[in-house]
Amino acid sequence: MTPLIFVTGGVVSSLGKGIAAASLAAILEARGLRVTMMKLDPYINVDPGTMSPFQHGEVYVTDDGAETDLDLGHYERYLRTRLSRKNSITTGRIYENVIRKERRGDYLGGTVQVIPHITDEIKRCIVEATEGFDVALVEVGGTVGDIESLPFLEAIRQLRTERGPEHALFMHLTLVPFIAAAGELKTKPTQHSVKELRSIGIQPDVLLCRSEQPLPDSDRRKIALFTNVPEKAVISAVDLDNIYKLPQWFHEQGLDAIVLDRLRIQAGPAELSEWNEVVDATEHPVDEVSIAVVGKYIDHQDAYKSLSEALKHGGLRQRTKVKLKWLESSEIERDGVESLKGVDGILVPGGFGDRGFEGKVATANYAREQKIPYFGICYGMQAAVVDYARHVAGLDNANSTENDKNSPHPVIGLITEWRTATGEVERRSENSDLGGTMRLGLQDQRIKPGTLARELYGKDVVGERHRHRYEFNNRYRTQLEDAGLVISAKSMDDLLVEMVELPRSEHPWYLACQAHPEFLSTPRDGHPLFIGFVRAAREAKAGGKLLREVAG
Repeated sequence: MTPLIFVTGGVVSSLGKGIAAASLAAILEARGLRVTMMKLDPYINVDPGTMSPFQHGEVYVTDDGAETDLDLGHYERYLRTRLSRKNSITTGRIYENVIRKERRGDYLGGTVQVIPHITDEIKRCIVEATEGFDVALVEVGGTVGDIESLPFLEAIRQLRTERGPEHALFMHLTLVPFIAAAGELKTKPTQHSVKELRSIGIQPDVLLCRSEQPLPDSDRRKIALFTNVPEKAVISAVDLDNIYKLPQWFHEQGLDAIVLDRLRIQAGPAELSEWNEVVDATEHPVDEVSIAVVGKYIDHQDAYKSLSEALKHGGLRQRTKVKLKWLESSEIERDGVESLKGVDGILVPGGFGDRGFEGKVATANYAREQKIPYFGICYGMQAAVVDYARHVAGLDNANSTENDKNSPHPVIGLITEWRTATGEVERRSENSDLGGTMRLGLQDQRIKPGTLARELYGKDVVGERHRHRYEFNNRYRTQLEDAGLVISAKSMDDLLVEMVELPRSEHPWYLACQAHPEFLSTPRDGHPLFIGFVRAAREAKAGGKLLREVAG
């Protein structure tokens, strides 16, 4: 029976439950425990895969191809544990499971109700995702008081009752706002939030109090008194300038010791040296580079959360501060590439749809012609291929069929459009299922010897996570290779192009990949492609001096 730590939130949303929970998980892992995490999301969507990036933010993809909430990205960046679709459950998924069982007759004609059928399914999913670990943290999305969250809260209340207090713990994150006019922190919102939680049968064991400044002892005592939580278990979750400081901050307040004692878990001392090194590298950089990120959802940067973190991680491995210049690709279309001048590197990330695509193509063209380090990811690779086809290979009006189904040179397309029995291009109909050819999850690829990709990875076969529909059209492989484009990685069956690059003799660092390597980057390890890209940006800034020094 895996001990469970349930993490809930109150007062307002966006307090950082995911990062707070992941920070505690990182400390527990640093004490030698096998830790996993899980997210319970109250929205009725089955998963975030079809949700707007502007509204929901990033869709995070796991090894097994699950499209999940961005909090799973936080979890994997703080932990060594790889997560799966079991670790992300929505109301939509729960109801889908229950309705499927009802249609099969599993309930023997009984009336299907929220209690016990929905709550039983939630409990089953929690047990399935957490079994086999020393401890598991389960985050409940939303805020206490939301109607949508009630079935999840009822389910975790039942689990606590069934397992007993030594096998389940409630940790509640609340807001302690600072009122400038009064010049003091106010504890009343926290008191009301706990009151709301207790009204549905849940008494928190630990409170994490989010505030702009450390919580004074007097306020801790006051909160403890009115919430029936031990004073030592009222933890200050102060705003920090670096989220990777949180594990050490919580450890210094004894949060991990409180949790372990409450759950009667034996563990070794916390070994946080790796996290201290991450913080030290962040706060004491020896260099700085400017990277332009040209995307489609710049007004909502959570859509690129893993990407921005991966760029920072790439800098951490060489004590380099990465300053991001966010640019909207549609503005590049309208105003030209002037805004790209002066940056040390350019990254074009993924996306869907034709809006802003020509801006991405123009960006790839500018980076190629001006010899600026370029890193294309997913749609950024497709933009690079389209640019090369048009302006180097002489394929006028080359495009992706996602944007122009009548292009005379569809260098990017659905597999069903170019891989047919007769070898002829089969145009996608207007009514085809857009998700029918989505490639998701971890897939191996073979890297070509002597390429930049092979140099960066240091091995012949690597696995990366994917999330896309459209592929490099194999009918144009030979033509583009003859024009000088290097296909540096392909799928293990040799069918799909995974990476392209330019020869080092023509460009100092120009690489694009179809996968999403940002999903496998962590602050402690980084990722070879991001480390190499940041190093190339440093080289560009140094005017060639850096690599000469390294080589010498």
